[in-house]
Amino acid sequence: MASLSTHQLDESLAGGLHSAYLLHGEEDLLRVEALDALRSAAKQHGYDNREVFTVDNGFDWSALMGAAQSAGLFADKKLLEIHIPNGKPGKEGGEALVQLAHRLPEDTCVVLVLPKLEKAQAQSKWFGAWAKVATVVEAKAVSLAALPQWIETRLARDGLAIESDALRLFADKVEGNLLAAKQEIDKLALLLPAGHLVSVADAEAAVANVARFDVFQLAAAWMNGDAARVVRLLDGLAAEGSEPVLLLWAISEDIRTLIRLLAALKQGQNVGQLRNSLRLWGEKQTWAPQAARRIGVPRLLLALQTCARIDRQIKGAEEGDAWAETRHLLLSLAA
Repeated sequence: MASLSTHQLDESLAGGLHSAYLLHGEEDLLRVEALDALRSAAKQHGYDNREVFTVDNGFDWSALMGAAQSAGLFADKKLLEIHIPNGKPGKEGGEALVQLAHRLPEDTCVVLVLPKLEKAQAQSKWFGAWAKVATVVEAKAVSLAALPQWIETRLARDGLAIESDALRLFADKVEGNLLAAKQEIDKLALLLPAGHLVSVADAEAAVANVARFDVFQLAAAWMNGDAARVVRLLDGLAAEGSEPVLLLWAISEDIRTLIRLLAALKQGQNVGQLRNSLRLWGEKQTWAPQAARRIGVPRLLLALQTCARIDRQIKGAEEGDAWAETRHLLLSLAA
């Protein structure tokens, strides 16, 4: 069946409702909005009944299968939602989902709602069975590069335009927190009249600083040589109360990955062959080789020695400011 992004779903629903949907992905806001759109479309097409099952420990799969089998016995159309918050139905659940995929009930739209899936789940028999019969909708995270366009589009829906500098400021303030970004857009729509051009002053006054940062973003920054972003992310992580020991562990692992990558490339292997063993997933397949070649083994080995010193500082075995040393380390790697 078709595979859609969340922004393609509305256009698809305008052409009619399918019998099954598989909704998954890491971005909670987009997943919730997609489910709301499905519910609205179901009502418009006469699916007046809605039954919701949430899978937890001890879930009764026979009750779900009974509800699915009885759907065709009644005249009313039904929207049947199956929520699996942890994405793991277990053995019994997996078998039930395969059975349900093979025998979708009549007069019913079945929606399977899942979080971001691990590789094992995405390759499971039950997921494969559903991917064949359902329209798959993935709620992907909005990247930093795509965030300004996302904000601008959402503001336009509310009749607002935005200056380029104000847009950059807005994106900086809400990075990594899409739900908060939506809330700030809703706030501007309430405060400002339709047709208003949002200025830097408007954004400074009205948009809260609700950005969230993670170590993956930090790795992208220093591997891509973006020193200014390294500083911003480190300041954000420190302000959020991130544990320096966990941050240091992630940095050390990334440095070791680059060393192993250089050794493997020297032996004639390619990045595609190393993708799984070195966990070079997504855009990291591009950043990591570039960073490894730019930095080189000698500097990477020195960086590991610095990590060991920072570890001793965190544990109180050596004097020094661990956050300051970490900043200096990452700026040197970004240089």
